Amino acid sequence: MRKVSRNGTFRTLGLLAGLALLGVYTLVTLRGPHGVAALESKREEIRILQERNADLKLEIEERTDRNRRLRESPEEQELEIRERLNLLRKGEKYFVVPETPKPKP
Repeated sequence: MRKVSRNGTFRTLGLLAGLALLGVYTLVTLRGPHGVAALESKREEIRILQERNADLKLEIEERTDRNRRLRESPEEQELEIRERLNLLRKGEKYFVVPETPKPKP
């Protein structure tokens, strides 16, 4: 039979203890406050911000287009001015239609 030396036994135990510590450290790191849950949270936050960014880009494009139309079209300018200042042309009449009250149940 082969005799096992103490150095070999201590080396094996040391490796096993090191692997166990490495496993515990990995588990704590992945499950801790900066682990997988935090990563998922950050990914969700990034997705929400990217959606918001896309919405804002669309809004900017719409406003840019509207500004261009107002600059280039006298008809658009007139409509905007009349709407904002509640102006009427000669001969136009402004009708106010009262809302009908909603029946009470």
